[in-house]
Amino acid sequence: MAGAELLEVHKIWDRAPHNAFTDLVRYRDRWWCVFREGEGHVSPDGALRVLTSRDGREWSSAALLTSPNADLRDAKISVTPGGSLMLTGAGALHQPAPVRHRSLAWFSDNGHDWSEPAWIGDADFWLWRATWWRGVAYSVGYSTQVDAASRITRLYSSPDGKKYQRLVERYFTADYPNEHALAFEPDDTCLCLLRRDNGTATAQLGRARPPYTEWTWQDLGVRIGGPAMIRLRDGTLLAGLRLYKPQARTVLCRLDPQAGRLEKLVTLPSQGDSSYPGFVWHDDRLWMSYYSSHEGKTNIYLAQIRIRKG
Repeated sequence: MAGAELLEVHKIWDRAPHNAFTDLVRYRDRWWCVFREGEGHVSPDGALRVLTSRDGREWSSAALLTSPNADLRDAKISVTPGGSLMLTGAGALHQPAPVRHRSLAWFSDNGHDWSEPAWIGDADFWLWRATWWRGVAYSVGYSTQVDAASRITRLYSSPDGKKYQRLVERYFTADYPNEHALAFEPDDTCLCLLRRDNGTATAQLGRARPPYTEWTWQDLGVRIGGPAMIRLRDGTLLAGLRLYKPQARTVLCRLDPQAGRLEKLVTLPSQGDSSYPGFVWHDDRLWMSYYSSHEGKTNIYLAQIRIRKG
């Protein structure tokens, strides 16, 4: 693959004081973008906004999911094998409470009307994203306990997105692993791009074959934030993420799993508080939602990118 070209990018939402942490999906010939709204990056009033659009240009609100006792964060959206939308996120519970965090899932058949939330995974484990493969949802949950020794990850699977079982109790444990992205190869190999925030804070690339209980890991040598991955039909692996050096910004990279290397392709208009993209391949181009503060406050953006084949 030779590279990529940013065709266009435009702001699609800016109505809350802080708009952040996006995801994107196509469902019933419409676009659906989800993200968190709140007073700040961390604030007790976090809610999950669902936007919809026919053409990717004119957007309207389809739903706003709120909680009376939690800051809702990190909205992720997918289509279940049964044909429903699944929205996942985490609730940072208002204290005092028995636990600090619970992961949640909502379901909808139209994007406007959503079920009551179901608690998923273990208490105080943040199931950051669910990825469907061959009818099963997979998710890495990271511990939100304060002490460093408890900051581990677990790998979960679910047949329906509601009930999750632990596949790997101690998935990756060194230097505060947390946010992740999964991608599956046609031969069922699973790849995991994993963020870390302590020690060297360098990202890890994991690899496993079914039943996904034995993993090998490569150090990618670079710090990342808010990762997302997509595998194109020709096998190209793309990753959207935040890079920190020389300054924080949102980038699209090619991931070479054999070499263990992230190759920067496009830097999106962005700076500072930014990243957390969502990906859809549609009409022979990559559509990418993300958020950024380069225009003075955190807003939601949608980019279209042409991937040039070498």
